[in-house]
Amino acid sequence: MDAMPNRYYLDRQRGTESNARSYPRRLPLAIRRARGVYVTDADGREYIDCLAGAGALVLGHNHPVASAAIRRHLDEELPLQTLDLSTPVKDRFVAELFATLPKSFADRARIQFCGPGGADAIEAAIKLVKTATGRRSVFAFHGGYHGQSHGALALTGNLGPKMAVPGLMPDAHFLPFPYTYRCPFGCQACDGVHLSKYVEGILADPESGIAPAAGMFLEPVQGEGGSIPAPEGWLREIRRITKEQGIPLVLDEVQTGWGRTGKMYAFEHAGITPDVLILSKAIGGGLPLSVVVYDQDLDVWQPGAHAGTFRGNQLAMSTGLATLRYVREHDLPTHAGRMGERLRSRLEDARRRHPYVGDVRGKGLMIGVEFVDPAKSDHWGRPVHDGAAAGRVQRACLSKGLIVEVGGRYGSVIRLLPPLIVSEAEVDLIADRLIASLDAAEGE
Repeated sequence: MDAMPNRYYLDRQRGTESNARSYPRRLPLAIRRARGVYVTDADGREYIDCLAGAGALVLGHNHPVASAAIRRHLDEELPLQTLDLSTPVKDRFVAELFATLPKSFADRARIQFCGPGGADAIEAAIKLVKTATGRRSVFAFHGGYHGQSHGALALTGNLGPKMAVPGLMPDAHFLPFPYTYRCPFGCQACDGVHLSKYVEGILADPESGIAPAAGMFLEPVQGEGGSIPAPEGWLREIRRITKEQGIPLVLDEVQTGWGRTGKMYAFEHAGITPDVLILSKAIGGGLPLSVVVYDQDLDVWQPGAHAGTFRGNQLAMSTGLATLRYVREHDLPTHAGRMGERLRSRLEDARRRHPYVGDVRGKGLMIGVEFVDPAKSDHWGRPVHDGAAAGRVQRACLSKGLIVEVGGRYGSVIRLLPPLIVSEAEVDLIADRLIASLDAAEGE
């Protein structure tokens, strides 16, 4: 069976898996082996993986540190699942995680372990802030992505998965996000100041139609929305406004947490601290785990107010602990910042040669390349999104041994999320293959 080609597994997958499957439609391969930043498919072809489990694999595939943690955990006959009972592994994990937080936040922090994915933590955070404030309205932002469960989907900007699901969580209200390349108010240079004033005005308006808010949910760098970093000044203003209004600020760092953006947490770029921090992906060291870390003043819910069978995933805590120690000891956030600058510089040079590349952006190793049709304009006179071009580039990348994802509005953004261990030589190879794909796709 191991000798079967990609087509064999893709045909079987098509015949048995849900029609909701997505990645195999754009990346038609079956992964047989994986190590570091490389994966090998069933046909024996090797690729550089810039998807990396949607950014979850910060140490790449089968890193020796994670593998050793799994073996040690099993060899010592440590428990695998413990609900919310305490264990030495869990105690060490919490202590190490809290040590990464700003002291002012860590000294007042409480942690809730949730189900296996980031959406589970979003659901818990919604319940937390509604319980603590007694309010019902929740703010989110255009372009945001918070998951596919019922409440999380209500806070997600993308309409695709929402259209067929009536009756989503009520009182979810969307605000404009400072998309620098495409300011929602049409400004040429969007620093977010006018958008923060708009938010402040809505919160002060007795005719806004929005009841007092239980919380404000946002990503410091929008991921699925197109790798869009929030301006740091805007984040500081949002923190000031929410604090003055008594609205818990909930930062979704499911994709940005643990070094991805060049800091341990993306909010550190702006020098702020949240009331609630949501983490998943990287924190399990490749295994499923999610948590909500929040200020003790919000800790008013009662025993059993939130639960989940797999919130006590001890194996994920072991791999997560080993991963976090490696990230800190090797200062991977700083490394990610340098590698991201190197990659963006190469891609920015390419942008100037390709009119259909509209923007190159990101923080650290969370990079987006937006494709446009320069011959067409939107209502603000800006070149329109070109998802077809992004699709052509993604297919060209795959043919050249590079796995990338598409996202953003109209699927017009190529997203790069390589493991944080990527080397300079590998970054240059990624850039070479992507730039060659730009040339190939433009010639189609």
